[in-house]
Amino acid sequence: MTAEVIYAYRVMRLPLLDAGGAEIGKVNDIVVVPGRPGHAPRVVGFVATSQRRRIFVNAARIGDLDADGAQLRSWDLDLNPFKRRPGETLIGAELLDRHVGTERVSDVGLSENGDGRTRWWEVATVRLAARSSIGRRTTHRLVNWREVGHLFSAPTAMAAEAARLRDMHPSDVAGVVRALPMAQRRQLAEAMDDERLADLLEELPEDEQLRLIEGLDLDRLLGVLDEMEYDDLTDLLGEMPDQQRRAVLDAMDDDEAEVLTRLLSYGDRTAGGLMTPEIIICGPDTTVAEALAELRNPDWSQSIAGQVFICQAPFRPPTGRYLGVVFAQRLLREPPGMELGRCIRQVAVANPDTPEREVHEQFAYYNMLALPVLDEGGRLLGAVTVDDVVDRLLGVGWRLQQRKRSVEQPAVTP
Repeated sequence: MTAEVIYAYRVMRLPLLDAGGAEIGKVNDIVVVPGRPGHAPRVVGFVATSQRRRIFVNAARIGDLDADGAQLRSWDLDLNPFKRRPGETLIGAELLDRHVGTERVSDVGLSENGDGRTRWWEVATVRLAARSSIGRRTTHRLVNWREVGHLFSAPTAMAAEAARLRDMHPSDVAGVVRALPMAQRRQLAEAMDDERLADLLEELPEDEQLRLIEGLDLDRLLGVLDEMEYDDLTDLLGEMPDQQRRAVLDAMDDDEAEVLTRLLSYGDRTAGGLMTPEIIICGPDTTVAEALAELRNPDWSQSIAGQVFICQAPFRPPTGRYLGVVFAQRLLREPPGMELGRCIRQVAVANPDTPEREVHEQFAYYNMLALPVLDEGGRLLGAVTVDDVVDRLLGVGWRLQQRKRSVEQPAVTP
């Protein structure tokens, strides 16, 4: 079955919609990068105008792209000004009307693709226009992207390498990067998009993270840090020199800086030092259907999407009074209209000062995916997730040791 093609000229006239479907801007352009050898160029994001700002919207944040508009998956929107990165090509500003021999590019066709876990858009076809030698009539023809692949080629070797690594698991990318001299690591970091660089940083020890981001200007650094998980970001900020950390926090949104400052105040070997405030929080009158819709958001990790925490308003940490938890399995067994207040279970909880050892024991004893962390007033501050517990138990160097073992492991022959 042939994938449906949507054309760039049409996309660049669509409204940008928030998660609720309300118009918050306009799509102006489409950002593409070269694919891995033999693979189609991929859409990494969209340039849009919102609140009189020209911004970048990562393609992963777009849930639906159709005749109604480009709709965000969540309510988050980064309003930092758009800056073109090495290796990126703007379809509207750079490709449309570009000449290919005696023809010119009149449009670019995009198709949706996926690997079963994630979905993305990639370049499928290019429409070329030519003026007829007789009269003024213009003729058009569609060609496969491979016929004009030079239009999407990377300007530098590192930009091409960044494109090649884009589809690899972040832990595997970290293995490749650690084998490079530091100068090449930094060149590669410059060529990566913010989200990919953030994924890479989360796979490296904090001292290597600091060396890798050393050459980034503050605007670029903020864009990368915005893509990191709170727990990893807090660890990185904690290792930064005081002056750099203050500069980063001062440049952040006030609410974001407040959250991070609170996380930095907790001891490293405590529940507060391990937790993340990015969890799924609902009120007791939220319905099962509404909760399941939130769980379907692909941005949530498996450990976070395993349960919904129920609290009184407000629903952002620190919340109102914590009431309990509803597990995803229970949601699948109940009618869509049932309110979550009727499904609540009580589980073990921690406070920010709970020692790390006790946190580990709670996970082992109760087979938990996430442990809620409450303040002394019974308000939910966040949760410690099982993946972070395992990371801490294995220690800083476990990923490097695992990669060494995989290299040394002899191949298994049938």
